[in-house]
Amino acid sequence: MSILRELNDAISRGTPESRLQALWHATDMLLMGRYTESEIWIFGELIGRLSEEIELAARCQLARRLARSDQAPIQMVNKLACDDSIDVAGPILRYSERLENQVLVANARCKSQQHLFAISRRKSIDEPVTDVLVERGDQKVVNSVAVNTGARFSDSGFLQLIKRSENDSILAEHLGRRRDIPRHLFQQLIAKASDDVRKKLQFERPEARNAVADVAGSLHAMFGPASKNYFTAKKAVGSKHRIGDLGEAQLLEYAQTRKLDEAVVALSLLCTLPVDVVERAMLAADKEALLILAKALDLSWATTLALLFLGAPDHRIATGDLDAMKAEFARLDVETSGRVLQAYRSRRESAGSSLTPRPQLHPV
Repeated sequence: MSILRELNDAISRGTPESRLQALWHATDMLLMGRYTESEIWIFGELIGRLSEEIELAARCQLARRLARSDQAPIQMVNKLACDDSIDVAGPILRYSERLENQVLVANARCKSQQHLFAISRRKSIDEPVTDVLVERGDQKVVNSVAVNTGARFSDSGFLQLIKRSENDSILAEHLGRRRDIPRHLFQQLIAKASDDVRKKLQFERPEARNAVADVAGSLHAMFGPASKNYFTAKKAVGSKHRIGDLGEAQLLEYAQTRKLDEAVVALSLLCTLPVDVVERAMLAADKEALLILAKALDLSWATTLALLFLGAPDHRIATGDLDAMKAEFARLDVETSGRVLQAYRSRRESAGSSLTPRPQLHPV
């Protein structure tokens, strides 16, 4: 390409004015033509050399011209994206589709909040980038990326956003409107949200009204008669409870020694739930309710594991099922699980007049 050779000569022999003219000429040629990637790379080398000493205004103009081009030289957009001036970097960070995730991540980790805000407004943003934005971004950045429908978040990214939304009702509303938030994380968001936020989300997402109540309903559906065997265990376990000697260590001992009755009674006392509810949670094929009870008490995985084996048929659980339970337990939140229990208790109390009386577990 003879014109490129001429531009190269202008670089070595030209004045600052002629070099600037050559820069715009090379840029015009690049943007108006169609070239291979190798030819675009050559343009990038020339434009890079021509722009080495240009002033801020010229760098801003160059960034604006290259930002939306699918032929922008990658080495140039990378360089402009890392410019300390947001007037230069901003257009590239927001619009250029030639930027790779690794450049965006590096930029988000060290540049100004203005740079992060520009990134948060991109047409699409992948999880590695949003992970950094929600961790390092200020309130403006976090709210911006939360409303960006082209942004994708990892579970850890959503958790960080939920944590930050505890003191930011606007962010909580933005998160509540996202259709891609996983159900278990949506439950955590609603459980922690203020009443005002819940009311606003109810009009847009009916499931917000029942996010916690639906899980509590699974406990309510387990309501049934308790075994008479529990009345025998009640005396021994109840006495420990009265003197303050009933805790996780004792519960673990009951589970490890396969004392089902004592373990159920202990769990019912610690959760303030009827024995029959805990019994069915312990023995049900679906262990979601038991995992919620354990998480609400902030039990360790070791104790929870012992309870799972205690209630399993023949005290056996398939490896795949166990891995799924462990993953679900890790995803659950202590505060949210506690709210589920409270929602269950409220639901049961409101329906109490229509229920057949069941044996209650109160130390005598």
